This record gives sequence, structure tokens and C-alpha cells, in this order.
Amino acid sequence: MLSPSKRDFVSLTLSESGSYTNSKQWRRQSCWRKWKQLSRLQRSLILFTLMLLLVCGIATSPTLIEHWRGDKVGGNRNDGKLQFVVDLKNEYRSILPEPPSERKDYRRRGPPVLQNRLQFKTNVSGLLGEENHGPDLKNADKGSEGGKPIISWRGAVIEEEQASDTDTKDTENQDGPGSLAHAESRLEAVREAFRHAWKGYKEFAWGHDELKPISKSYGEWFGLGLTLIDALDTMWILGLKEEFAEAREWVAKELSFDKNVDVNLFESTIRILGGLLSTYHLTGDLMFLDKAKDIGSRLMPAFNTASKIPYSDVNIGKGTAHPPRWTSDSTVAEVTSIQLEFRELSRLTGDTKYKLAVMEVMQQVHKLDGKKDGLVPMFINTNNGLFTHQGIYTLGARADSYYEYLLKQWIQGGKTENELLDDYLLAVEGVKKNLLNKSIPKGLTFVGELSHGHFSPKMDHLVCFLPGTLALGAHYGLPADHMELAEQLMETCYQMYAQMETGLSPEIVHFNMHEGSTKDVNVKMADRHNLLRPETVESLFYLYRFTQDKKYQQWGWEILQNFNKYTKVPTGGYTSINNVCDPSYPSPRDKMESFFLGETLKYFYLLFSEDPDLISLDKYVFNTEAHPLPIWPQAE
Repeated sequence: MLSPSKRDFVSLTLSESGSYTNSKQWRRQSCWRKWKQLSRLQRSLILFTLMLLLVCGIATSPTLIEHWRGDKVGGNRNDGKLQFVVDLKNEYRSILPEPPSERKDYRRRGPPVLQNRLQFKTNVSGLLGEENHGPDLKNADKGSEGGKPIISWRGAVIEEEQASDTDTKDTENQDGPGSLAHAESRLEAVREAFRHAWKGYKEFAWGHDELKPISKSYGEWFGLGLTLIDALDTMWILGLKEEFAEAREWVAKELSFDKNVDVNLFESTIRILGGLLSTYHLTGDLMFLDKAKDIGSRLMPAFNTASKIPYSDVNIGKGTAHPPRWTSDSTVAEVTSIQLEFRELSRLTGDTKYKLAVMEVMQQVHKLDGKKDGLVPMFINTNNGLFTHQGIYTLGARADSYYEYLLKQWIQGGKTENELLDDYLLAVEGVKKNLLNKSIPKGLTFVGELSHGHFSPKMDHLVCFLPGTLALGAHYGLPADHMELAEQLMETCYQMYAQMETGLSPEIVHFNMHEGSTKDVNVKMADRHNLLRPETVESLFYLYRFTQDKKYQQWGWEILQNFNKYTKVPTGGYTSINNVCDPSYPSPRDKMESFFLGETLKYFYLLFSEDPDLISLDKYVFNTEAHPLPIWPQAE
């Protein structure tokens, strides 16, 4: 019985084995017959699809992408239509459906920059092809710089945390956390961070607007050396004499505003005019004042409108101004956050035209209908001077610094302009009444948004300027509950960092308000980026300066360490990142905004300083780009 069975089995196996080649040949013939049976149109479509897949495969080859990006190094930031389209999509975010604000990157008081998920793959795979060390922290390489570990994310290499060395020294310092040695070690850590950022800017982007640290190149916005000008007073405050001297030489010999270029009125005022005025006051160097006069006068055509509400854009070479192509509106934050700078320019030059122009704007906004308990809409029309898109109220993008400048103008002018103070106090009450709420489960106090009567628990990182502003007002005698609210909001802004996996805050969070929630903060995929913003560190500085509570310094120290850990690029500079929720793949964006040197590192330094006279808040008021301007004697 077994023998036949075996023969059958063997026979069957040999039969199949012997027919394999013929079967394969038959299948090839069958496929060819089926192909011939297809119509010409069907065959053409199949061939076209195959060719398209082949072209796409070649176009996305890492080698070719690296070569393409290599060709762009040293070129203008808008070279290449693809990059322009991606940039345009990612630049702005608004709760309104209309086109974005008028400038390339309304970094501070405008719509927050949005992450495009396309960058999640392309940003890192192409920008640093030569240093592709691995996909995550677990596979971190040992770099060549002293054998220090390097974190790499799919081709983008970021240096492992270096602040930990300083932190260890702090912990082991026998003088203790309250000692001068302890404070000095943290100040030196900030100086070192600045030197590292400056190293990248000097080597790869000198004289240009922004450093792209991963691709070792630069980006242009106005072509006026924004990072260098923004950083001037920071270098002076940090005592970096050598770096300041080389920057001063560039300003004296290379900086020219006689260019056929459109600049954004708001951004060029707070960064360039503010930076030059501040540096003049700190140094007494008349060269900076002369440059400030030059740019200030070139920005004045923006006010040549029927309503006296300024246009958003000015051509500083031609002396012409215009609104964006898609609208005649300006944002409220833009037109009401240039007053500190132009008022100071009038005081220094004796020419009242600058002050008169910006105060006309404040007087018109003061009288306008459309406010809700002191809160203002986000847009204002340059033709008729009226608010547009009414019914939406936020302390985030496009409105925030309006409230900041109400208080600071009152302080700058010697506390004599009561109309400004009244508007500020009314607005604070409007925030309490309409925008404040508490999260679940920890009960964090946060500032949401109101849209046509509907409350949204959305809070921009930009809103974290508010604790510092409230504390500043309380310091100048405003109600004590302003300081109480400042301390509550400061805790919330810190938690926006502490509850993230990287310890860095996203651009936007949504707070949970539903019973049973286990986490206070939710972050949407499109909001997970961090741009090295200063607002939380700014408020930590104010809260520490006024309360001397060491916890604010400690919170700031944690944030600085996490910037070093997740954003520091070994070859120089720091990069914004796409995903604060994934420490193994934060996805670098290859961009260091000028405000990282102009604001973030400056506020870190002032936070860790124990000297209350280092930019005394009784003598100076900071503009919204962290440039200190003097408080006027009351006689003025």
C-alpha cells in the first residue's frame, strides 16, 4: 500500500517540476496575447502611467534632491517655484477664510506659521544629505566634535543637548542655586548659545536676512540683514564686544536702504527701526541714529491713505506704498504696534510728523465701533478706516500687540496719556469677561477666542506675551488682580512646554474643557511646530523681575536646555522644528528666525541676570521685538 503511494507522490512531483519551464513560457505568451487584445487607448494609458511613475521616482531621488538643493545654496530664498508654493502654503494660519496677511512671515503679531506635512519628509531628507546618520535617537551617531553624541532625524543632524554639562555644574556647584556663580553659569550658557547661533549666521548668511542652518545657506525677505540688525542690542547687553564690533562695521559700510524693494511696514518698524533706535540709546553711537532716520523717513509713504490708516507694504526705494494684492485691509496689530518706534523717532529728531502719523491711527481706533468690551477685531480697512470681518476676537495673531502697545505707550509717555490707559484697562476686563476659561483636569487658566458668540479653547503661543504685560501694568500701579492673572497665565504658558514630549511648546494648543478629560492640552497635527518664539521667556523675565520667585528662572532654564537638545545644529545656528510631540523625529524646518537672537536669547539673559538695573523696567520699555526704548521724562 505504501509503495504505490510513494510512486504516485514522486510521479506527481516530477511532473510538476518538469512542466515549470513550459508553464512560465505559456504565461509569457498569454500576457502578450492579452496586451495585444487591449485597445490602443488602453495601452497608451498604461504606458503613460508607467512613465509618470518613473519620472516621479527619479524626481524624488534623494541624490537628485540633494544636488538640486545644493544648486540653491547661496541663492535667493524665493528661487524655485516649488519652494515658493510650499512656503506660500505654510506661511500663515487664520481663523478666517481669506488670503493670508500681506507679508512673507507675519512672525510676531500676525497669523502663526503653519507646518505643511510635505515638509515632514522633504525638509530633512534633502537639506543635509551629507550627514544622514540615522532615523532617531536610538541610532544616534557619535559625531566628530569631541565624540559628543549627535541626534539625527532622517538626514538632519542636530546636536545632542549641550546645556546639560552646564546644568550639571549648576547642580554640583557648592555655592548653591542662589549664588552669583550659579547665575553666572546660566548667563554664560546664554552667551554660548548666542555665539553658536552667530557662528552659523556669520559663516553661511552674513549680511542676509535669515540663516538656514541645516542647508548652510540663507533666506531673504527684505534683503536688509534683518538678523544682524535684530541682534545688535542683544550683543551689547550680553557683552559680546567682538561680535558687536563686526556687526557695527557691516551696518556702517554695507547697510543701505536705497533699494527697490517692498518691505512690510510693521516688521521693518519693529525689527529695523526699533533695533537701530535701541542700539543708539545703549551705545550713544550717532551712526545708528542716522540709519534710523533714513529708514523711518522711507517708511512714511505708508500713511498716505484716504483714511490715514497705513498700507501694509512700502517700497523704500521708490517711495510708494500699497496694500496686499488681495485686499485693501491691514491687520489691527500691524497698524497699532508701530507707535513706540515712530514716537521715539520724533522725540530724537524734533520732527513731529512721525508721532502725528501714528497717533492719528490710535485716535481713530479709539473711536471706532465694532469693539466688544474693549476687544478689537483683527482687520481694518485702509480706504474707509473701519473695522472689517467683525465678530472675531482674539489675543493671538493679528490683534495681540495692539493691547501690548496700549500699556507701553502710556508708560513710554510718562503715564500722562489717559486715553491709552483707559482702552487698556477696558480690554483687560473684556478678556476676563469673554476669553478666560479653565482647562480640565488641572484647571489651567487660559485665553481662548470668540467667533460670533462661539467660544473656542484655542490659544496661540503668541498669547504668552500677556502674563508679562499684565505684570508690567501691575508694577506701574494697575489693579493687583492683574498680577494674579499674570501668575496664573504664566503657569499655563509653562505647561504648554512641560506637557510636550520635547519640552517645547507648539505654535497653537487647544485646551480640554470636557469632564473626564485626562490631559489639559491637545495639539493638532498642523500646529505642532516650534519657531523658537520668545513670548513665554519674555513673560518669565517680567515675572521673575517683579516677584524674584526662582521657579520662573528654573522654568526658563528647562526651556533653554530643550532648545539646545532639539534645535541646535552642530555647524552653527538653531532651527525651528515641525513636531514638538515627537522627540525622536522633531523634523527640522531649516530656518532660524531673526527674533531668536533679537528676542528669545535676550530675554533668557535678562531672566537669569540678578541685576535689576540691567535694562531697568523703570527706565526702559521694550518694543514688541524686545528692543528697549527709554521712558520719557514727564516734562516731555
